[in-house]
Amino acid sequence: MDILHLVDRLEELVNSSRSVPFSHFIMLDEDRVIELIDQMRVSIPEEVKKAKKVLGESERIKADAKEEAERTLGAARQKGDALVEREPLIAATQARADQILQNARLNADVVQNDADEYVVEVLSDLESHLAKILGQVRNGLKQVKAERPEEIEKAR
Repeated sequence: MDILHLVDRLEELVNSSRSVPFSHFIMLDEDRVIELIDQMRVSIPEEVKKAKKVLGESERIKADAKEEAERTLGAARQKGDALVEREPLIAATQARADQILQNARLNADVVQNDADEYVVEVLSDLESHLAKILGQVRNGLKQVKAERPEEIEKAR
């Protein structure tokens, strides 16, 4: 039986008992009081066992929580150490990537300059050829105009 329930019954017994006139004393039913005390004697060790069990369970839960916290902290430290160890590798990788990018930009500039030079050369050659052809066309027109000036005048 629950110890609190027994205490409530004892209190109820005291409250419902008759008082002795002209004093603070009360009259109690001895059999009922003895019966409640006996039930308390049986119940108290059981309640103490329950309390010890709860206390033990509480201690076990605390120990498990502490162990879990230590594991988590250890894992976090390992992860942090791994990140610190990887930092130089990351920095070296970044430096190498920057160098590759810089080389690629330089190569792109060289290719762009070569392409520009090639275009200028080809266009200059084309201009030269076109100038020669234009000269030939003009000479041809002069010659034709010189040989047949009257026919050209009639055609206009």
